[in-house]
Amino acid sequence: MTRTGRRRVDREKIYSRVEESLRPLTLPNFITMIRMAMVPFLVLAISSHRFGLALVIFVVAGLSDSLDGALARILDMRSLFGAYLDPIADKLLLSTAYIALTLDLGQMVVIPAWLTILVIFRDIVIVLVALVLYLAAGIRKFPPSIWGKMTTFMHVVTVTVVLAANVWAVPAWLPSTCFTISLVLVVISGSHYIYRAARTVEGLE
Repeated sequence: MTRTGRRRVDREKIYSRVEESLRPLTLPNFITMIRMAMVPFLVLAISSHRFGLALVIFVVAGLSDSLDGALARILDMRSLFGAYLDPIADKLLLSTAYIALTLDLGQMVVIPAWLTILVIFRDIVIVLVALVLYLAAGIRKFPPSIWGKMTTFMHVVTVTVVLAANVWAVPAWLPSTCFTISLVLVVISGSHYIYRAARTVEGLE
């Protein structure tokens, strides 16, 4: 095979790998996009005080998060597009839920403004640090730590408890406990993320 032919074959292989890694139109990615589409309906349900419906929407959205990840592994449909889309959908869902439940529209239980501000600020810091790592060092993969996963899980629990508290009578200490635990995890996970980023940069020097 001539050098030109080998180059053409190499380019075709590269293009094939890129197309395979993107693969946006897969079943898991479709489910992720449906989860993103549920966000405005969640806000509408909360704003109209239909907290039972909002709870159902939020639970279904949470289950879809587990479903798309499981399908991606079982069906071998992992993709670069999905790797970026899935955390964006999660952040959009949780951040929107936090903001909507912080607005006092006459409901029985609201998320404190100070907690929502800290949650949003932490997410902004994480995005900015990830952007700096990518632009300065070309680091594309920076998986969440156990603290980050615990924080996300606690956000889900907090939103679920607050929605449930606006449907049924729950002990007053339950939402308060969720707020306190979420605060502690937000501070720890945010600090740990910055620490890991600093250590990663040091390791490149």
